[in-house]
Amino acid sequence: MEEVKQIVAAIRKGDIRPIYFLMGEEPYFIDKLAQFIGESILNEQEREFNQTVVYGKDTSIDEIVSVAKRFPMMAEKQVVIVKEAQHLVRTIEQLAGYAAQPQPTTVLVVCYKYKTIDKRKKLSKTLKDSQAVIFESKKLYENKVGDWIRQLMKSKGHAISLKASILLVEYLGADLSRIDKELEKLQGLLEEGEEITPQLIEKHIGISKDYNHFELKKALGERDIAKATRIVTYFAQNPKEHPFVMTVPFLHGYFSQLLQYHGLTDHSSRSVASALRISPYFVPEIQTAARNYPMKEVSRIVSHLRDMDLKGKGVGAANMSQADLLKELLVKIV
Repeated sequence: MEEVKQIVAAIRKGDIRPIYFLMGEEPYFIDKLAQFIGESILNEQEREFNQTVVYGKDTSIDEIVSVAKRFPMMAEKQVVIVKEAQHLVRTIEQLAGYAAQPQPTTVLVVCYKYKTIDKRKKLSKTLKDSQAVIFESKKLYENKVGDWIRQLMKSKGHAISLKASILLVEYLGADLSRIDKELEKLQGLLEEGEEITPQLIEKHIGISKDYNHFELKKALGERDIAKATRIVTYFAQNPKEHPFVMTVPFLHGYFSQLLQYHGLTDHSSRSVASALRISPYFVPEIQTAARNYPMKEVSRIVSHLRDMDLKGKGVGAANMSQADLLKELLVKIV
């Protein structure tokens, strides 16, 4: 994320601000920035006396301000990190008074996750008028996560194949923190410059390169019933790794995209990728599926998937096993 890089670069150059207000829906970038600030401004000895971490659930704005107004001990600055500050939502505006005149020897880092402050109110205006850094961490769309994974691994000296990044996104979605943790596990096992492949992911992370939602979607799109049956049978035998309640929404999203594709007037690769918010890599797959499933049939499948979603939650199918539900799902689609 470009804004994160700019903040990191500024700190490395010595441009350190008195307040970093980190907010927004994506916690990953907030956590990474707070960690970087905590590790970069003070050395290890200085952190022992001059770094304080408090949690929103266990503190108040008055207590935070009191700590922030202290002077550092045998160091140029102190760092105060407020984690889970969203728990202070009812009183966060009270921080405006401190923001107007922050302690110059304090670096206050506020981690306000999953929310943003009201930009019309005093705190937001005061932060903008002061020397504070306001960072809004936005969720990445799934079609952008693959690029983020490749950039992340490049920064760490490793490449990752396109299929391997797609496999991670298919299995972990847009959960950046979880993806990062899984990739960290792999890093310790890789040779310098070694590429991450689907085979390595299957071996060390446990995500099957052959039996996953991505391959099921592809098999259904191609009307490869034999392959789809093998995958569904594998899902039935491994219900914990592939619960039915996750399979149905995934396929519903896929066939809803297919329905949207049929409604487009421009079927060029760029237009489809933009309209469906998918990687251009997936456009040929969508085009193949559209030839195999006319619009009327896609509408029928989407309707069936809604019914199967209810059955998977026990509505009208209390005694059906996951294997039976998956078999019925496959029959309804193909």
